Amino acid sequence: MSAHNFVVRDYPLLEGIAGGKSVSSSTFNVGGYAWTIRFYPDGQQKDKSSEASCYLYCASQANNVRARFSLDVVEKLDGIQVTTSDSDEHTFCAPHYSWGYQRYVQKSTLRALSDANNGRFTIRCVLQVIHETRTVRNRRPVEVPPPSLRESLEHMLKDEEGADVTFSVHDQLFRAHRCMLAARSLVFKAELFGPMKESKTEHIKVDDMEPQVFEALLHFMYTDAMPDDDEDEGKIVRLQHLLVATDRYGVDRLKILCEDKLHEGIDVDMVATTLLLAEQHHCKDLKEACIQFISSPRDKLSAAMATDGFKQLVASCPLLMEDILKGVSCT
Repeated sequence: MSAHNFVVRDYPLLEGIAGGKSVSSSTFNVGGYAWTIRFYPDGQQKDKSSEASCYLYCASQANNVRARFSLDVVEKLDGIQVTTSDSDEHTFCAPHYSWGYQRYVQKSTLRALSDANNGRFTIRCVLQVIHETRTVRNRRPVEVPPPSLRESLEHMLKDEEGADVTFSVHDQLFRAHRCMLAARSLVFKAELFGPMKESKTEHIKVDDMEPQVFEALLHFMYTDAMPDDDEDEGKIVRLQHLLVATDRYGVDRLKILCEDKLHEGIDVDMVATTLLLAEQHHCKDLKEACIQFISSPRDKLSAAMATDGFKQLVASCPLLMEDILKGVSCT
């Protein structure tokens, strides 16, 4: 249900415009249809009348629109309501698309009302559009198969059908699809479709990366998931190398996943190398986690310092020692 006010201004000037002529409100929308209020100062009929008329018009000109409405003058004359319209249900249809009141209110009443209100008064329309209620038959729900895009793309990678580029990683070959890689990585896009020499060849050599790491990278590019990895001694090292690869190819989501896995796997033996990688590849949260691990309890620092990774850390990035010592001093 909605209400719309139509302010009739300069009523004394409207008297005498002749029967059948009207002034209209602005268009307003209710229930998915457009409506206007039409006020006839000298009546809706062309014959001379002592009463004004008022109608609600469906400007959408839609057939069989069911609605309840009332049209009442808001202002009172000597404390008395000058109109009392009903709110019965009506159906708007061709040819007129309107319902209302031919004998709405005496013109003499409106004249007195406008004199008391600077030549104006307000007609309020309260409107409710009635929509059909559909009865839906009970039916058996449709069983929608689970999503299979990930499995389909993983099969496409393994099947190699349609592959148009080959990567050579330590003499191990990986076939892939240029469009897929370009869609997932701006670095691959520039490499495979830009002015770089790799875009002109079907064979690309990848240096400084282990085959297992590149395979895991490709798996993520096609499936948006990390490959299943058994809990073995080499898992953390592979995650560290994969983190480097994500930075190299700009695969941000996989980088975050690697950070999270490395965070879970922090231990005395690997914390130094993980900390060094976190510093080199701007992994702030992972760096803080490593420093916190080393700093509390303090005996972990001594154990970590005895590892080869810690020696590499000191040689590669001595400034990290300052961060470690700050962490220790805060515990």
